[in-house]
Amino acid sequence: MFRRQARSPSPSRMSRVAVTGPGVRQRARKRRPFVLSAPSVLAAAGPVLAAALALAALGLSAAPASAAASYPVAPDIAAAAVLAARDPAQAPPGANVPGCHSSAHPYPVVLVNGTFANAEDDFGALAPTLANAGYCVYTFAYGAPSSQFVQSIGAVPQSAQTLASFVQYVLAATGAPKADLVGHSQGGMLAEYYAKLLGGAPYIHDLVGLSPTTHGTTLDGLTTLAGYFPDANQFTGALCPACTDQEAGSPVIRALDNGPIAQPGVSYTIIETRNETVVTPVGSSFISEPGVTNEYVQSFCPLDTVDHVNLPYDQVVFQLVLNALDPATARAPDCLHAFPYPA
Repeated sequence: MFRRQARSPSPSRMSRVAVTGPGVRQRARKRRPFVLSAPSVLAAAGPVLAAALALAALGLSAAPASAAASYPVAPDIAAAAVLAARDPAQAPPGANVPGCHSSAHPYPVVLVNGTFANAEDDFGALAPTLANAGYCVYTFAYGAPSSQFVQSIGAVPQSAQTLASFVQYVLAATGAPKADLVGHSQGGMLAEYYAKLLGGAPYIHDLVGLSPTTHGTTLDGLTTLAGYFPDANQFTGALCPACTDQEAGSPVIRALDNGPIAQPGVSYTIIETRNETVVTPVGSSFISEPGVTNEYVQSFCPLDTVDHVNLPYDQVVFQLVLNALDPATARAPDCLHAFPYPA
């Protein structure tokens, strides 16, 4: 269960502690995401241990589950985007809490946002929902400077290396042997790529993809996605290597799809909506392999109108993610409180 030391700061003070990279601690008015670039891949244990020691030096542990903090949940992506526009580098509520440890949920959850998004506007609801459920949640920036509102547009192989570095950083900081990865859109595909092509499988417990670009998508789908984010259209084409890498038939997609995608020892759950307009054709996110759970939101709640962009803001999706992370406590989603959030 969560434990807080007697002299630990209150949640309001904890929100002013920012960790922006291995071994770096600073005071700030908001939590910042961990920011790693491809050249900072952790090639030796030294930087990783320094990161863990930096967190330990804060002398913090998280609140007991019986008195868990209640983090605010953004009602929709528009509300989260307003907050992200003020400071794109900030982490969503409940994410990147220093010293977080949970005996109830021993695997930290790493959230990987999608193309054009940042952690705050993609996971303004899912991050605090998981944190409020007692999980230690982590987010990071990749594919663009963390100060840039439009992120996650860099080349997929480099972004996957950044994810690999960040997972090792989180494991060192928490002492956990594995992490749970939850990725939206490109973020889900990056998790799959990391597991299969970068040797990440031994470090992953559960992999949950929210409409991942597993088999790529069409240019029309990527253009549709860009329309949801202010100024994102200027980053399409040559300015968005991630877009090219996610087109069906690209070298990245061919490498991922060459042979089995699912890796031994990793539990895979893919969640998709029938109202999909970005990862097309509908259903192309699924991994049709033994041991993989593929779920349509509408198979549980037929009237749920959630689309691709809003999957991380849908209460049915929240429950399906929680079910995937902890099958022992799985329960059916409440279709009367589905989308938009709150119903």
